[in-house]
Amino acid sequence: MTEVPFETTHLVRDTCLCLAAQRAARALARRFDQALRPFDLTNGQFSLLMSLNRPKPPGIGPVAGLLAMDRTTLTAALKPLERRGLVVVKVDPDDRRGRLLALTPKGRRLLAAAVPVWKHHHDEVEKLLRAPDDVRQELGMLMTSCETHVSK
Repeated sequence: MTEVPFETTHLVRDTCLCLAAQRAARALARRFDQALRPFDLTNGQFSLLMSLNRPKPPGIGPVAGLLAMDRTTLTAALKPLERRGLVVVKVDPDDRRGRLLALTPKGRRLLAAAVPVWKHHHDEVEKLLRAPDDVRQELGMLMTSCETHVSK
């Protein structure tokens, strides 16, 4: 039986970019989940609602792409927001097979109430970083590169 040396465990813990990104993402998610709790929203739901804040209702594909989710996961994430009357999923009049996603007036009001809380916490998180714009840019490049690699 081949074993991985314990030193390798430390090497991965201390150098793995994927692990570091996952840990940071979980910590950020917990912070924003707690901040958005008074609105009965998770950070994922807030992002989903924000992705629907557009002049024209988008289809499932563009929203899934923006949120880096597959269509099935997005459809499941929409269900509780639909049940709460925050989102409506309509048949696309130009393609009856497609679905368009829209915020309801109730969803728009909730999003408007949550944005100042999100902004406050976001500003606080940005203060913890030396170069938040650089972090966003590098994360975007990583995402694009990894998505391209996975799709090959």
